[in-house]
Amino acid sequence: MKIAILSRGRNLYSTRRLHEAAKQRGHQPRVLDTLKFGIDNEEGEPDLTFRGKPLSSYDAVIPRIGASITLYGTAVVRQFEQMGVFCLNSSQAISVSRDKLRSMQILSRHKIGIPKTAFVHELDQIVPTIDSMGGPPVVIKLLEGTQGIGVILADTTSVAKSIIEVLQGAANQNVLIQEFVKESRGRDIRAFVVGNRVVAAMRRVAQGDEFRSNVHRGGIAEPVELDPEFERTALHAAQIMGLRVAGVDMLEGKDGPKLMEINSSPGLEGIEAASGVDVAGSIIELIEEEVLFPEIDIRQRLTLQSGYGVLEVPVDEKSELAHHTITDTGLRDRDVVVLSIHRGPVAIPNPKGSREILPGDVLLCFGKTLTLKGLAPRGPKRRRKRKKSAPSARDAQSTAVPEKTLVAAATPAPSEDETPAALAGDEPVAAMGPEPGISPVRPAEPDDAARGTDRPDETSFSDHVEDESE
Repeated sequence: MKIAILSRGRNLYSTRRLHEAAKQRGHQPRVLDTLKFGIDNEEGEPDLTFRGKPLSSYDAVIPRIGASITLYGTAVVRQFEQMGVFCLNSSQAISVSRDKLRSMQILSRHKIGIPKTAFVHELDQIVPTIDSMGGPPVVIKLLEGTQGIGVILADTTSVAKSIIEVLQGAANQNVLIQEFVKESRGRDIRAFVVGNRVVAAMRRVAQGDEFRSNVHRGGIAEPVELDPEFERTALHAAQIMGLRVAGVDMLEGKDGPKLMEINSSPGLEGIEAASGVDVAGSIIELIEEEVLFPEIDIRQRLTLQSGYGVLEVPVDEKSELAHHTITDTGLRDRDVVVLSIHRGPVAIPNPKGSREILPGDVLLCFGKTLTLKGLAPRGPKRRRKRKKSAPSARDAQSTAVPEKTLVAAATPAPSEDETPAALAGDEPVAAMGPEPGISPVRPAEPDDAARGTDRPDETSFSDHVEDESE
């Protein structure tokens, strides 16, 4: 296969390892500077140029898009998608994972552990919001940031308010307010997901008084044998975000894993050194397995025919579908196909007709809209549980807030875009355990793709590849 690695630096560790792994498996990798592409659009002919010349054909693309060039980088990846080229991670998934607010909004819909998170626009909402989280300390985060940049621990409400006033005012930055998971201070777990399994994991431990465990801030990386609950959370999170390859960061909360961030271009040096696993090789293997399945807009393709649509159908005890097999429901006779069944954290793709539908299942169905309307849930929408917050310093009145994620933004929430499970087989999606690790090490490299153009690795960006034919 001819594989394009989109990277601004050929000597970055992750870029080198992916290039080496691809060559070792008999492929033809090329490192191409993302910013050297030109995007050409004509009717029926989306195309790309590289350094002003027509781009030759490629079988697969590995995006290593830096945070500072997310907009242009995802546009290039999107163009490859329109040309029918397999992209390891889709442009949509990369964009969503880079936006901390949008990520949390999407994750909050699912049964997956996340810290309480708030997004406020008006300054007078800051104090009651912090009080609703149980009071300080809280973590203040910029909506877009990597390597721990833009993450601040505020020990008091007044400090938090001052920080937010400065960031929203003079710096013109939107921020998230997040509960501080005290029991995991200075420690987190990075699980590296490739396809439908966690191939490696490490624990990162901050040094001294630093609460951020990022290795480029002096944190120590050590091998860890991942608990099954952490493994399930990492796989579920990557699937929700639509990422084939992801670095999933989790805190060790007292009631289980707390998902902090999902990285769409995770660095390889730290995880390979700590775990002893050939992660780059696993990524190339995944491309070999899935190269014939490029990203497509399933909903758009399925609904081209007028009168057909896609609908998620929740099943409760009173549903006419409950306790019947798919065949017995007669859905197929009514021109409705069950594409997948979501049963708790388990996805059952392409279920057989003999599969029994149980209360609590969520069916992803495609078929005639008239039939789907009859399956749509009726009655009032579910009311969210509310609880009383602790009294604020300003007054003794309690503030009612949502139990999980708190959103008080003046702008509309972004729309959700999730990727369903692969439509193959009738068995629940399973995951393999992590590989055993080796002794603790101190990796020299953070998530290298997150640097973009502003923070080069151990080599200058003057070394980046500009000749497609090289």
